[in-house]
Amino acid sequence: MNVSAALSENAQATLLLTSYFNKVGSEDARPLSNGEWGRFAAWLKEKSITPADLLASKPERLLRHWQDLHITTERILQLLKRGHSLALAVEKWQRAGLWIVTRSDPEYPKRLKHRLKTDSPPVLFGCGEKALLNTGGLAVIGSRKASATDLVFTEQVGIKAASEGVTIVSGGARGVDETAMQGAMNRGGAVIGVLADSLLRAATSSKWRQGLMNGHVVLVSPFYPEAGFSAGNAMARNKYIYCLADSALVIHSGKKGGTLSGAEENLKKGWVPLWVKPTDDRDAANHNLVGKGGSWCEVDIQALDISYLLTAAHHAAYSTNQETLDLFSVGETAQQQTPPSLLDSVAEPVQQGIPDSSKSTTEELVKDLPRQEMPSDFYQVFLNALSQLAQSPATLEQLRNDTGLHKSQLNEWLNRAVNDGAVKKLNRPARYLATNKTLGEACNEK
Repeated sequence: MNVSAALSENAQATLLLTSYFNKVGSEDARPLSNGEWGRFAAWLKEKSITPADLLASKPERLLRHWQDLHITTERILQLLKRGHSLALAVEKWQRAGLWIVTRSDPEYPKRLKHRLKTDSPPVLFGCGEKALLNTGGLAVIGSRKASATDLVFTEQVGIKAASEGVTIVSGGARGVDETAMQGAMNRGGAVIGVLADSLLRAATSSKWRQGLMNGHVVLVSPFYPEAGFSAGNAMARNKYIYCLADSALVIHSGKKGGTLSGAEENLKKGWVPLWVKPTDDRDAANHNLVGKGGSWCEVDIQALDISYLLTAAHHAAYSTNQETLDLFSVGETAQQQTPPSLLDSVAEPVQQGIPDSSKSTTEELVKDLPRQEMPSDFYQVFLNALSQLAQSPATLEQLRNDTGLHKSQLNEWLNRAVNDGAVKKLNRPARYLATNKTLGEACNEK
């Protein structure tokens, strides 16, 4: 085979067995899936056979003891005969600046191997700086149909990540993915893009040229570099985005689709901590993700600390499994948590006449809500928590971090607690100190 010398025989054999070289579906034999390759590679290792050994003139001799209902010897032999197609495809891809790494190569992302084990893709096609694949970073995920407000927030996340030296990991799709990546790239930040389709076209696109040329961007895909869009591939690549990162931030999730399913899979598998941007969108599933184990992030982009999101110890303080800080567990399971930015959702069963959140901001809802209609049960839970959190003077920022409450919600209840005599407000700087009196005692003193 007239293949670049940079491609080892092990890599060539792995490509022959697991990759497409023409339009998907046009191959005579279907390449091995990740799981199938995992089984076959494990057998090869057990038999002290390398993939390169299968390129010998009589590979059937090495395979005489191989038995698998789905991976027949005939299928393997047929895949190994595609040397001419491999040579033509690799030459074309390399001319466009693409490279190939396999699971046996030192550049292969260690996080994928560690988290996905044998389900990690046997081959990654890519362009740009390979070394970025092992930097980790923050995965930014969201809907293609995110609002303009969400996209502004997303761009700022990318910009802040660049300023803090944190790599952005995303999927390259229009909307949140692309906005986060370009926000970081345009400020000289590092970017990992995990593409579900059209890697060959992306490698020559002006969109990513600046980052690819200056070594700040790497684009990778486990799929055929010339593949068109496939919903199946788009769903399948989500796990690679999470597993290449150290933490993840969901900007906006619909109530169905790839963003939701990918985030739920991450929560189930426990790959990385999941942060979620608060939203007032009733059609979003952001609050569902927090209820399943995610954590609300800081909604004020100026106060958001990207490096903080990557710290597992900090994440634990926000975990919805931390019962002492789950202020909204009344009447709910221990794992459920009410979104701090959705006051209307918290109070909906006991309030009437609250404006539609699609027409009003959360701050307006809080301002217009009569005090006597505030859900007293939740307020009492807040006071109970405050009696512990403010035993010594605590700043507003400390209380926001400790409770996970939305800023407007926290200010409303703190002002009420001050008026009720349950907490004292200290000045220079502004701090809050619990009086350790019950609400009834404080009211009686008045």
